[in-house]
Amino acid sequence: MSADTPGPAESAPQDSSGGGAGSSAGRNVESSPASADGPDLDYRFTLAGERTFLAWIRTALGLLAGGVAVHELVQPFGHHDIRSVLAISCIVLSAVIALGAFGRWRLVGAAMREGRPLPNTVMVPILAIGIAVIAMLAGIGLLLS
Repeated sequence: MSADTPGPAESAPQDSSGGGAGSSAGRNVESSPASADGPDLDYRFTLAGERTFLAWIRTALGLLAGGVAVHELVQPFGHHDIRSVLAISCIVLSAVIALGAFGRWRLVGAAMREGRPLPNTVMVPILAIGIAVIAMLAGIGLLLS
């Protein structure tokens, strides 16, 4: 080897992800420098967590809009109370999903920084049961009208 050619130990590692010199795509989380909150995470995982959080927020906003629409636009059922209960159920489920999304986002971020497995979520069963309850309330309202 000549003095100008780097040897095997001196050559720069190849980034197989195609991300270039500034990319963190091939970076190992354990070998990266630790920040105040833990190791520097691969930006793709951080952005994926944010996208998931935003998807839950969109769901919560849809439920909120549905609750307001039921209250303001739906013709009163035979019993006015069912319409109000249906609207309030949508709005309460919206708040639960929004708060749960924030908590989940924080738990997942902490688990990734600490190298732990991702925690299980209760958000999916809460949403499924909540939507089922809202659907039953709407069905009862239709039957009684």
